[in-house]
Amino acid sequence: MFSEKITNGVERAEDGFRAQPKGFATKAIHVGQDAEQWKSRAVVPPISMSTTFKQFGPAQHAGYEYGRSGNPTRDVLERCLASLDNGKYGLTFSSGLGVTTTVITMLSAGDHIVAGDDLYGGTNRLLRKVAMKMNIEVDFVDCTDLAKVEAAVKPNTKLFWIETPTNPLLKVIDIEAVSEVAHKFPGVVVVVDNTFLSAYLQRPLDLGADIVMYSLTKYMNGHSDVIMGAAIMNDDALYEQLKFLQNAAGIVPSPFDCYLVNRSLKTLALRMERHKSNSLAIAKFLEKHPKVERVLHPGLPSHPQHELAKKQTYGHSGIMSFYIKGGMEESTKFLQSLEVFTLAESLGGYESLAEVPSVMTHASVPPEHRALLGITDNLIRISVGLEDADDLIVDLKQALEKA
Repeated sequence: MFSEKITNGVERAEDGFRAQPKGFATKAIHVGQDAEQWKSRAVVPPISMSTTFKQFGPAQHAGYEYGRSGNPTRDVLERCLASLDNGKYGLTFSSGLGVTTTVITMLSAGDHIVAGDDLYGGTNRLLRKVAMKMNIEVDFVDCTDLAKVEAAVKPNTKLFWIETPTNPLLKVIDIEAVSEVAHKFPGVVVVVDNTFLSAYLQRPLDLGADIVMYSLTKYMNGHSDVIMGAAIMNDDALYEQLKFLQNAAGIVPSPFDCYLVNRSLKTLALRMERHKSNSLAIAKFLEKHPKVERVLHPGLPSHPQHELAKKQTYGHSGIMSFYIKGGMEESTKFLQSLEVFTLAESLGGYESLAEVPSVMTHASVPPEHRALLGITDNLIRISVGLEDADDLIVDLKQALEKA
C-alpha cells in the first residue's frame, strides 16, 4: 500500500492510518517455530500433551518439570505472541478473564484501580463483584477525558485498566497520553486490553503501556474454537511476578489450545485486512440507512476520535456498533431476521455475529451505569467476519427492512 512520511516520522497509509511496517506476517509465521528445536525437525510445532517431564536428577530438568509450570507447545506460542507486540515476554492463560484475574492478584487489599468506564461486561463484573470484595478500590472513569484520568489517581493507585477501542461503544483512548499520566506516579502499571484490534492493528507497548492483554479467543485465534488469554510485556519484574502467579494460581491453557492459536496466528495479517475492509464497507452502508440512528466505527470521519484512531492504530477491525431506530422490539426483529449474520455473543471469528449488549454481553453491568453510557436496548454490536462484503450488506439491508 502506498505510504508517505509525515512530520513526526510515522508512515501513514493512504487511508490515513499508520502504515504497517514490514515483517509482521513473517514474525507470525516464524518466531518460536524453528524446526531445529525438535529432534524430529518438525516444521509445524508438535503438541506436547505430557503433564510431567523426566529429570536428569532431583530438581535437575531440561527446562520443563510439570505441565502447569511450563510446556513446550505453550512456550512456542508465548514466544510468537511476544514478538507480534514487540514485547520481550509473553504469557498465556486459560481465558481473557484469567489474565484479568491474574493481574488483579498482583494487588493487595487497599490498592486502587483506575478503570475505563466502558469495558467488556465480564471485566466490569470481575472488578465490581470480585476485586471490590477483596477490598480493592475501583473507579470507573471516562478515559477520553485526560483531566478526569489524572483526577482519578489516588495515593494508593496501583493499576490502570483500559480498553481501546472500548466495548461496546468503540471509544478510542489515547494510550500514550494515559500512560504518561499514569507514569507520573511511581509504581502504577498500565494495562491495555487490545482484544478488539489484535497485535496487527495496534501495539500498545510501543505507545507506553506496561502490559497488553488479549482474549485470544477473539481475533488472535479467529476461528471461534478456543478460549484463551495472553499478557505481553517488556518489564522483567512484571514478567517474573505474572509468571509466578500463572503457575501459582494455575490459570493455564491446554497444550492443544496453544497449538490451535499458534496455527491461527499464521493467517492473522490476512484475516485482519479482510475484517478491516469488510467492516468499513458495512459501516458506510449503515451510516446512510434511514433506520439507523448512529454508527460507531473509528474508521468513519464521524467518529469523535477518528483522528486519534488514525494516529495510534493501523486500521480498524471487524467489531462495530450502531443504534437502530426504536427499542428492544426493533432490535429483536432485526436480529431474528438476519440470515448470514448469526445472533450470538463473542466476536473476532471468521463468521459474522450480531448481538444486543444490554441483555447479552453487558447484562451484568449495573442498569444505571448502562444508561449513563448509552448501552440501550437499541444498541446493536456486530462482529463483521470474512464473508463477501456484498452478501453481508444484503443481509443487513433485508433485516433492517423487516425491523
